[in-house]
Amino acid sequence: MTLTIFGILGLLMLFIFLGVHLAVALGTVSFVGVYWMMGSFDIGLSILSTTAYEALRKDVFIIIPLFVLMGDFVSRSGSANDLYALCNRAFRRLPGCLGVATVAGNAIFAAITGVSIAAAATFSRIAYPEMVALGYSKRFSLGTVAGSACLGMLIPPSILMIVWAVLTEQSIGALFIAGLVPGLILAVAFCGWCVIYAIRNPGCAPMQSGPSDISPEELRRQSVGGLAILGLIGIVIGGIWGGFLTPTEAAGFGTIGAFLLGLAKGMSREEVLEAIYSAGRTTAPIMILLIAASMYSRFLAMGGATQVITDLLFSVSENPAVVLGIIFSVWILLGMFIDSTSIILLTVPIFAPVADTLGVDPLAFAIFGILVIEAGLLTPPFGILVFTVKAAVPDPYVTLGDIFRGAVPFWVLILGVAIMVLVFPGLSTWLPYNLM
Repeated sequence: MTLTIFGILGLLMLFIFLGVHLAVALGTVSFVGVYWMMGSFDIGLSILSTTAYEALRKDVFIIIPLFVLMGDFVSRSGSANDLYALCNRAFRRLPGCLGVATVAGNAIFAAITGVSIAAAATFSRIAYPEMVALGYSKRFSLGTVAGSACLGMLIPPSILMIVWAVLTEQSIGALFIAGLVPGLILAVAFCGWCVIYAIRNPGCAPMQSGPSDISPEELRRQSVGGLAILGLIGIVIGGIWGGFLTPTEAAGFGTIGAFLLGLAKGMSREEVLEAIYSAGRTTAPIMILLIAASMYSRFLAMGGATQVITDLLFSVSENPAVVLGIIFSVWILLGMFIDSTSIILLTVPIFAPVADTLGVDPLAFAIFGILVIEAGLLTPPFGILVFTVKAAVPDPYVTLGDIFRGAVPFWVLILGVAIMVLVFPGLSTWLPYNLM
């Protein structure tokens, strides 16, 4: 049985590195594995079809398209531009104020979109041109945009958190709240780096005299857009935090609020429809992946793969630090080649029980894992955020090397906060365990 399990997992990795779509790879190896164990084509097909049906019936799946749609409405309404302008005015006296404004804007925008790629694309078009126009170095500007976009998957609501919660059957609300403190720590660390860099390299991040005077009407427009985003955050996070709304209800109310904001900001009918279509194009592949991942989890449970891999890890060393170091290394390695959602779907059904055996708190392990996997978004050669920024910035002379090198300090900070969460789990567990 052990050889069968490793043979099936080896086939899965072969499919992935051959470029087979992950949903197809997961579905195929899951069916092959179940068929191999049960010895019947009909039984294997029945088990996997039942798994898919049960996965689709979960009402938690509606959260993903709702949060993505909420982010699309906010992005298309122009409120992200207003938010960046307000952050710029608020931090104009700090060294590296535009870098700090980009981080702050991304942190707030992250609490609306839940998708790092959306944040990277948005701020590549908003922040980068202004930073370069005011004398900031391209490398620092690009690194700040790409690095701070990682906040999109940590500060709730986060699509990765929802996927993790579905796979491990954890509370989505608890996971959202668990990410707040580490997310804020990471945002503050990013801002601190921007200030330190500006002080040490004044030629690459010159001090600004502050934004030019704007008309009261323009200031009012920016304030309405920026404060409306904060109001949406209050509805979503405050509703979950206070126990007034379930995550599904919070996603619904947040989407309605974002839609009304878009109408107030002058969104056209075509823009509304395009936002809906865009949300569908973003979430449909995720939903298919989750169905395939449910099949994969069922195969692992039936074959006892989790116990086999746990025994294998403990045969290397019984020291928890060594086992967690192996998990850490696997995530970093996979981050060089595949995206975050795929990494979670592949590894969490295996690694979460291992962490539970080690006595690691499930919430702390989830935040640790999301942070490490997020660092993979900045890791060459794949680095999907780097490629997103390259495609979105309005500058044909930007190179991938510039973005990767500019993002290195942010990559280091992300991993540093991940290790902090593992060493001091209270950073992620105190709030959810005391409030929920």
